[in-house]
Amino acid sequence: MQPLKRIAILGPESTGKTSLCAALAKHYHTSWAPEYAREYLTVHGTRYEYPDLLAIAKGQVANEEAAAKVANKLLFIDTDMHVMKVWSEFVFGKCDEWILQQAEQRKYDLYLLCNTDLPWVKDEMREYPDPEIRVRLYNIYKNLLEMQSAPWVDISGGYEERLQKAIAAVDRFIGKR
Repeated sequence: MQPLKRIAILGPESTGKTSLCAALAKHYHTSWAPEYAREYLTVHGTRYEYPDLLAIAKGQVANEEAAAKVANKLLFIDTDMHVMKVWSEFVFGKCDEWILQQAEQRKYDLYLLCNTDLPWVKDEMREYPDPEIRVRLYNIYKNLLEMQSAPWVDISGGYEERLQKAIAAVDRFIGKR
C-alpha cells in the first residue's frame, strides 16, 4: 500500500481554495479536508479574538486527520498551519507556539498556491477585499513556500483553468504525466 500523499492548497481568501479542493477530490475519487475556520466562525460568530485561532487551528488539524482516514492515495487540504500562522501574525501580530510547532512538523507532499487573479467575492466570513492586501498575503505565502523543501505550483486563471493547472501539477507529481 502506497503512503497517502497530502496536497495543501494555500492562498489569500477568495482565491478559489475550497472550490479547487472539492473539484480535485472529485476528480481523483478521494477526500478533502475543508477549512475549519468557516465551520468555527459559523457557530461562534465572525468576531474572533486571538485565542480563537488556536481552537481553529486544532479543528483544522482534526479535519485533516479525519479526512486522511478515508482518503484514497491523495488528500487535498483546504489551508494548513502556514495559513493559520500568517492569519494570526497578520491580524494580531503574534502566533501561538502550538500553531508554529504544527506548521513546522506537519509535512505536505505538494502545495498549490492560489493566486489573487480571481475577483474577490463578498461573503460574511471574508475580511480583506483590498487587492493590495490580497497581493501582500499572497506574497507572504509564496515566500513561505520558497523557503521550504516541498514542491509547489502557482495556480492562476479562471476556475476551470485553475482546475486544469492543478490536475496537471498533481499528475506530474504522482508520475501520471
